[in-house]
Amino acid sequence: MISFIHCADLHLDSPFKSKHHLPETILNKVMQSGYESFRKIVQHAIDKEVDFIIISGDVFDQLNRTLKAEVFIRDMFEQLQDHDIFVYMIHGNHDPLNDGVKTTLPENVVVFDKDVGSYELITKRNEHVFIHGFSYQKDMSYENKLDEYPTNHENKGIHIGILHGTYSKAMDVKERYTEFTLEQLNEKLYHYWALGHIHKRQMLSDLPEIHYPGNIQGRHINESGEKGFLYVQGDKAKLKTRFIPTQSIVWNRITIETEAETTQQLFDEIKSYKDNHREHYSQMIYLELDHKTKDVDNIDLLEIRQLLNENELREKNFIWLEDLTWNHSTRMHDMLIQEFRSTFLERDDLVQEATQDLYLNPKANRYLKQLNDVDNEQLLLDGEAYLNSLMRRS
Repeated sequence: MISFIHCADLHLDSPFKSKHHLPETILNKVMQSGYESFRKIVQHAIDKEVDFIIISGDVFDQLNRTLKAEVFIRDMFEQLQDHDIFVYMIHGNHDPLNDGVKTTLPENVVVFDKDVGSYELITKRNEHVFIHGFSYQKDMSYENKLDEYPTNHENKGIHIGILHGTYSKAMDVKERYTEFTLEQLNEKLYHYWALGHIHKRQMLSDLPEIHYPGNIQGRHINESGEKGFLYVQGDKAKLKTRFIPTQSIVWNRITIETEAETTQQLFDEIKSYKDNHREHYSQMIYLELDHKTKDVDNIDLLEIRQLLNENELREKNFIWLEDLTWNHSTRMHDMLIQEFRSTFLERDDLVQEATQDLYLNPKANRYLKQLNDVDNEQLLLDGEAYLNSLMRRS
């Protein structure tokens, strides 16, 4: 049996340029969130006595690679060295080999070079593990080096491939570095592929295991939900993965239905929601409000947001309202349905006018009910249901 951690896309010292409106205490927590997440990963590795950690690229953030980040990662690796835990890491497009500050790493860390390399590890339980990968030399490296990865012909030990790249069938990916297909990875006959670059956790295959762990800490609303790493255990017959969240801040879009008629009532409702949803981490939320009863022009959302955020400065696990808005699509939807119903009920001749041409068509007429037999109330309900379905699709 072996056990290891697979993480990627740490992006230490990633910029939060759009967040300088935050109070200092909240901003500091945001800026430190990536560091806190990796500390938890290291602690988990020590607690579980894993054999090694794999980091699949983008440890640093290219334009913001600082001495602070370099010293921090060295200190974390030294802690792992004290517990005989190895680290195998590659550089990705955001932290290529030729970029930024360099610091000396401890001997338990293996950094892959620009050419595909292979390393053998013998675990404490005498398991042989072969790890293959390469680092980006430059940030704009579109070269595909999959052909250089050795194939596991002898089926000796456990083989793991590390790759920072883009699945060929992935959608909505702007930076398509080192594209690959599942067929290309399967041809290598490895037991596990440790992928990086995509910040959303994805399992591309379970035989063999091919995974993106996602990044370790969300940085904006497009990186919502829990973030962390994959804890992998098993042998050459089967490796099993388990996701472990480590983020200290979660970004989320939340929708609340409300019938509040005053600013005070809405303030109390949102405060109650926040008090009931304080988990073991802080949250940055974009909150949308669905209001389906009365006009809400007299409710001051700006005042509510400011007051609720002031209260968060005292909380250990804050819930910060980055945005507070009405769900206008829902309100417009309700207004359109209401207008449809009002127009229908006010016009007794509406059905006859709308269907006149159809009834005058001899090919269609024989299939239609007599107008006197049409249930206008049921027709109204059917029309509203159809309109609702159209609105949901849009």
